[in-house]
Amino acid sequence: MAGEFAARKLHKKRKKMRWKKTSYRNRVLGLKKKKDPFEGAQQAKGIVLEKRQVEQKQPHSGLIKAVRVRLIKNGKQITAFVPKTNAIKHINEHDQVLLEGIGGSQGGAVGSMWGIKWKVIKVNGVSLEEVRKGKKQKPTR
Repeated sequence: MAGEFAARKLHKKRKKMRWKKTSYRNRVLGLKKKKDPFEGAQQAKGIVLEKRQVEQKQPHSGLIKAVRVRLIKNGKQITAFVPKTNAIKHINEHDQVLLEGIGGSQGGAVGSMWGIKWKVIKVNGVSLEEVRKGKKQKPTR
């Protein structure tokens, strides 16, 4: 089959068989970008819908403070982690928050948090860390 003049046939067959590989198909069709709520961006703004607590995976126990957020750019809803102690107290419903990825491998969750892949970094345009430490006040809307 792989004779002297078989290049065209080999090329055609290789082109066809590439589609059987999931990694190739996902890359060419842009499936990761379509599935990602941030649509390829590193950060996104959203409106807080509710505060909630998420249980940790085994073997840890405890409640992770998180917020349910509706993204402004596409209306998708995601759950975002609120880092550090007492930071959840400074976030209210209908606040505008800036989110970024948590930094797990391949854009996934970290540690014992169930499916939480994003974290809050700003509230109403002010850094959550500065509000938490008392250096700045969060503007009320």
